[in-house]
Amino acid sequence: MTKIKSKLKRGDQVIVIAGNDKGKTGQVNLVLREANRVVVAGVNLRVKNHKPTQQNPQGERVEREQPIHASNVMLLDPNTGKGTRKRPQEA
Repeated sequence: MTKIKSKLKRGDQVIVIAGNDKGKTGQVNLVLREANRVVVAGVNLRVKNHKPTQQNPQGERVEREQPIHASNVMLLDPNTGKGTRKRPQEA
């Protein structure tokens, strides 16, 4: 399987353009190039239940961000607050 060149990188501000979290914005925390997915802060949250242990006898429910497909996010233009396409810089 070949690596996919992504236009997104860690720290970019993006807006979700498709799916349940459409319209939400956040910062890219992680880019999974092999799967062409990104993890965005505060987007696509899922609840994971942890069993009780001796250190934590109550157990707990933890909300975690799950990866979403890179085609469902778009770079956020800081001036307009809307999505924008990343184009190569002209020299």
